[in-house]
Amino acid sequence: MQRDDAFLRAWRDTATGTPEPEDEDRQRPPLQFRTLWISDLHLGTPGCQARALLDFLKHTECETLFLVGDIIDGWQLKRHWYWPQAHNDVIQKLLRKARKGTRVIFIPGNHDEFARKYLNHNFGGIDVADEWIHETADGRKLWIIHGDLFDGVIQCAKWLAYVGDSLYEFTLKLNRHLNSLRARMGLPYWSLSKYLKGKVKRAVSYVGDFENAVAREARKRGAQGVVCGHIHHAEMRDIDGILYCNDGDWVESLTALAEYADGTLEIIDWAEHMPVPSKVMPAREAIAS
Repeated sequence: MQRDDAFLRAWRDTATGTPEPEDEDRQRPPLQFRTLWISDLHLGTPGCQARALLDFLKHTECETLFLVGDIIDGWQLKRHWYWPQAHNDVIQKLLRKARKGTRVIFIPGNHDEFARKYLNHNFGGIDVADEWIHETADGRKLWIIHGDLFDGVIQCAKWLAYVGDSLYEFTLKLNRHLNSLRARMGLPYWSLSKYLKGKVKRAVSYVGDFENAVAREARKRGAQGVVCGHIHHAEMRDIDGILYCNDGDWVESLTALAEYADGTLEIIDWAEHMPVPSKVMPAREAIAS
C-alpha cells in the first residue's frame, strides 16, 4: 500500500485510539470563536511549526474548524519520511476536537492532493470536501478553497513547483537555525522567508495576481468573500467589493483566520499569544532536519 493511503488509514484508525490527555495548562483559558480557518500546516516536514500549532489548538475553541489545504505535505513525505511525535500530536488534537463536537472540514490542497480521492468521505469525524460555502453569523457567504487551482505554476509547470518547493524548504531550514539562535537570546520568532518574499518584486506581483484571480472567481460564484491559503501570505482586504481572506500558514506566519460570534473576521497572529521561548522549535528538533 502506498504511503498516502497508509497515512489516511492511520488517520481514520487513530479516531478510535487512546484519547489525548486533558490539557494541563490551566493558566491560559481558551479563546472562543464561531469559526476558525487554518491552512498550510505542512505536517511531515521539518519546517512545520507543530509545537506552536499545538499551542493554538489547545488554547482556542470554535464551532467549526476549516483545514484549508496543505495540512500534510505529501510531496516532502514521498522524498523523505519525516513524522515526529509532535506531528502525530497535531493529528490527535484535531481528531479529539472532532470527537468533542467541533465540526472539522478538510479541503485538500496541492501538497495533500492524494486526499482528493476521498472527497465527500469522513475520517475520524473530519469531513473531506473539495470546496465549501460558509455563511457567517451576519449573513455573508464565503467561498472556501485552498487556492492552488489559481496558481499558474501549479497548473502549467508542476515540475517548476517541485523545484521551488525544494528551494523553499532550504530557506525554511535556514529560518529554523536562525530562530533557534534567537530563542536562546530571548528574542521572538521572526520569519526569514516571509521577509525575503516581501522584498522580491516578482513575488509581490505573484501574490497580487493570485489574490485578484481568486476574488474574481468568488464574484462569479455569487459569494461576498473568499477564504483560501496556498501562498503563505496572511491577508484580509477588499478587492473590488469582494472580501479576500487568506489565513496564512504554520511554517512562516503562524496565523489563522477567525470569525467571532457576531460575524466579525480577524487574522490571528498566534506568535503574539505565545510565551517567547515557545515561539520556535527547540534547537534539538531544528537540528534534526
